[in-house]
Amino acid sequence: MSHSVSFADLGLAEPLLRAVSDTGYTTPTPIQVQAIPLVMQGGDLLAAAQTGTGKTAGFTLPILHRLLASPAKRAAGRPRCLILTPTRELTAQVEASVKEYGRHTALRSLVIFGGVNINPQISALKKPVDILVATPGRLLDHAGQKTIDLSGVEILVLDEADRMLDMGFIHDIRRILALLPKQRQNLLFSATFSEEIRGLAHKVLNNPKEVSVTPRNTASELVNQRVVLTDQTQKRDLLSHVIRESGWHQVLVFTRTKHGANRLAEKLSKDGLSAAAIHGNKSQNARTRALDGFKTGKVTVLVATDIAARGIDIDELPHVVNFELPNIPEDYVHRIGRTGRAGSAGSALSLVDKSEIKYLSAIEKMMRRPIERTEIEGWVPKPVAPGSATEEVRSARGPRPQGRRPGHQPRGAQGQPSRSGNRPGRPSGRPASHQAARRPA
Repeated sequence: MSHSVSFADLGLAEPLLRAVSDTGYTTPTPIQVQAIPLVMQGGDLLAAAQTGTGKTAGFTLPILHRLLASPAKRAAGRPRCLILTPTRELTAQVEASVKEYGRHTALRSLVIFGGVNINPQISALKKPVDILVATPGRLLDHAGQKTIDLSGVEILVLDEADRMLDMGFIHDIRRILALLPKQRQNLLFSATFSEEIRGLAHKVLNNPKEVSVTPRNTASELVNQRVVLTDQTQKRDLLSHVIRESGWHQVLVFTRTKHGANRLAEKLSKDGLSAAAIHGNKSQNARTRALDGFKTGKVTVLVATDIAARGIDIDELPHVVNFELPNIPEDYVHRIGRTGRAGSAGSALSLVDKSEIKYLSAIEKMMRRPIERTEIEGWVPKPVAPGSATEEVRSARGPRPQGRRPGHQPRGAQGQPSRSGNRPGRPSGRPASHQAARRPA
């Protein structure tokens, strides 16, 4: 549908079309084709769209259009539009989009988030602001200090609402809703429509229209996915070996915890690789520095937690590694969706310990296909004690563990489990695509 529609066809105001033209975009994405006219009409919207689908412009453009169409008297610290996002990176990214598309207008935007000094934000709020992009916690700090007035909000956007719920922001969101005018336009964007999201939508939205788009390419199409079965204690050495031997220059590595991200980045740096970690405890400057270094190639390996990675948007990222699998299957798709974008191929390697087999099974079930098991050429793991996780990963069967086999064969560390996720195993390096016969889709 989007191929035959231009931005001009969507009826956007001339200064916005000029700004879109400046960016070099010519045709709107499917989410933009669907969402822009609905938002311009002024009704509420529930939209399912992941990162990489063009969703940010899908709401910033029509919001700018609406504010331009009905100018209002401006007052200091009293925004007309409030956009809530879960992370600092995302607030900065969304506000950059607002600035980019609003460049030929007099509309003023402001971004506020925690982890930085509040005083410059208080000063900025003493001037009029049309569009405020904020994280929930810091917004409530300002509301508590009476440095912001939310009584004039005409449009509310909850961006990445699923992530906000995952991060426990629901109470903050409720408190913010109580500070807003009852009459307003509400837009809710989420990667998925879970029961929780439907529940939140029911509380926030009024007779919403619904739109849903899949990402430009689904994870399974352009990304070469592989799993190496290994012991948790071997993962750091294995990862270091893979990156050095393969000569990878840009690798995004996911860990489950902030502490784990720091430890891994330190270990890789000791091994002579240029590595940096980004997570919620890092200062904004440190994160920006690490991200810029990664984009320019000074940093080879960027180690990130799921939450910190939300703002990372690199068009041709070649490699993603799951140092640990996420316990939410959708997060796996988010992670590997960072590579294989814009038509370029990408690779996703997951290092899986026996304690993570259940997560792997859940991911394969959601994707409705097995992920190829492989071994790393030239990698000889350190010997592991009998009874260790590596020993048992081979026998990660369903309910009945297999008897153990002798433990020092080199294949052991990454060898196939006899049944992983209710599926017969294969020898190393063989595609698993035809192994799914016994498994319900």
